[in-house]
Amino acid sequence: MSKSKIEWTNETWNPCTGCTKVSAGCKNCYAAEMSRRLKYMHPVKYRNGFELTCHPSELERPYKWRKPRVVFVNSMSDLFHEGVPLDFIKQVFEVMNGTPHTYQILTKRSERLAELSCELSWTDNIWMGVSVENQAVLNRLDDLKKCGARIKFLSCEPLLEGLPNMELNGIDWVIAGGESGRNARPIKEEWVIDIKQQCEKSGTKFFFKQWGGTNKKKTGRMLNGRTFDEMPE
Repeated sequence: MSKSKIEWTNETWNPCTGCTKVSAGCKNCYAAEMSRRLKYMHPVKYRNGFELTCHPSELERPYKWRKPRVVFVNSMSDLFHEGVPLDFIKQVFEVMNGTPHTYQILTKRSERLAELSCELSWTDNIWMGVSVENQAVLNRLDDLKKCGARIKFLSCEPLLEGLPNMELNGIDWVIAGGESGRNARPIKEEWVIDIKQQCEKSGTKFFFKQWGGTNKKKTGRMLNGRTFDEMPE
C-alpha cells in the first residue's frame, strides 16, 4: 500500500504485481516502466520485475488500516490476468468483503471478469471497472455489465480515439484522460467533450483526469475552464 498520486483514489494496494500487454492502451504501460525502477528500490517485492507475481503477504495489509479509505487494487497488475489463480482472486475478495474500505478494481481482461463473476462475493464496497481506450475494445463494456459489482465504471485512459454512442446505461462512472510520458499519443478535446456529454445524458458521473503529454503538470486537467471530479456516491 502507498499514498497515491492518482487523482481518483487515495491509496494503492498490490496483492499482485506484473502483467502482460493485451491491447493498444498497454503500449506505453506506466507500471512496466515503474517496475524496472522498483526492482532496485524494493528488491523483495519486485525481484521479478514486471513478471506476474502474487504476494500472499499483502493480504493482511488492509486489516491494519484504522480508518476507511478508497483503495485502487493492483495498480501495478491486473487482478483478472489469466495467470492469477482463481483461488488467489477469491482470497483478495475475502479481504475486501471483510474490511470497511472502498476498493476500485480495473481490468483489461473483461472476458475473464464475466466468466468468474458468479464465483465471487460482490459486497457494495467493491467497485469494478474496465479500460476502454478505443473502439476496438468496446466489448469490455458489455462484459462489465455482466459482473455483480454494485458500482461499475470505465477508464477511458489513455483515450486514443473518439468513443461515440457508448451504451452507458448501468455504468455509474467514467474516467477519461490522455496518455502521459515521453512517447504519449495525442488526445483531442472533442473526444473528451463527447464522452462528457454522453455521461450527462445517461446520468453517469464524469471524471477528467488529465490531458497528459510529455509534461502532464503543464497541460493540467482543466476542461472548459474547470475540473471535473465527479465520483459515485
